[in-house]
Amino acid sequence: MSMSTPPGWYPDPNQPSVERWWDGAAWTEHRRTPEYAQVAPAQQGFGPPQDTPQGPTSVMPVASRGGGRAKVVALGVAGAVLVAGIVTGAVALAEDDGDPRAGTPAPSATAGSSPTPTESEKESASPSADPDPDTLVDDLNGITLPVPDGWEKDDDSFGGGATIQTPDIVDCPGDSGLCREGTVTSNTVTGTDETDPKALALGDIKDAADAAYDKDKLDNKPYGGITGHEKVKEGQVAVAGRSGYFVRWRVHTAKGDGGYVQSLAFASSVGSESMVMVRFSVGAGKDAPPVSVMDEITDGIRSVDDSATGGGVGDDVGPTP
Repeated sequence: MSMSTPPGWYPDPNQPSVERWWDGAAWTEHRRTPEYAQVAPAQQGFGPPQDTPQGPTSVMPVASRGGGRAKVVALGVAGAVLVAGIVTGAVALAEDDGDPRAGTPAPSATAGSSPTPTESEKESASPSADPDPDTLVDDLNGITLPVPDGWEKDDDSFGGGATIQTPDIVDCPGDSGLCREGTVTSNTVTGTDETDPKALALGDIKDAADAAYDKDKLDNKPYGGITGHEKVKEGQVAVAGRSGYFVRWRVHTAKGDGGYVQSLAFASSVGSESMVMVRFSVGAGKDAPPVSVMDEITDGIRSVDDSATGGGVGDDVGPTP
């Protein structure tokens, strides 16, 4: 069965001296120098062929994140067992005298033809624990996000950006469905040449509010729709050593308590330094996380190539009314 290569950094077929991001279906315009490969190396054996820019379609897929290494090892072990089985069958056919009437069963495999996995191999083939559950790595945008206490990484958000979220799912107050009290997602800014963080944040905040509290992807209204909003604050802020800009709204909904949304824009410090948009949504109910978690996460965003990089740029610039 023909399957596409999983997303990741691979050698650029048109410029082998740099790496280019393959999104699972096509090459993007994100590029970086090989020095960043030490931070997030491409998955061995799954790179796109150098002479086919459109990318391969004949390799087995793996999860985009969360246990990726363990699954690659598991595929390798499974492949070895399959090969051993094929060899055993070939030996059995070769030793058959060719008489269709014989009816003699094929000889059993010898002790060495299909070795029993060692304990270390069994451990390697088993899903491994997350080595760093407190940090979410967004390789595409070159950043890491802290996972607050009581939150979790979303390992099923393939194609929807790098996401952290509150683990509890509750019934939505509006249309039928399930809702969370908090989500934070980072994405590359697309569809515009704008590079001013302030302009991007101001232009994105309504879309962020609609996505969180108006209509979902099925055109339902989990909160009965948005009835109004007010700006809580906005301003320049340091993000991973870069000057960014954020806008925060308090959103009111027809049903339920509504919540808070925030759009945070800044430039990535790696690769082609594309603009990044991080969207926050936190409920306003008594069981929701405190709104201060938005500041906690913003302060903890780092560049993947410099874990010590934090504030410094724009820290002395206070929020504007």
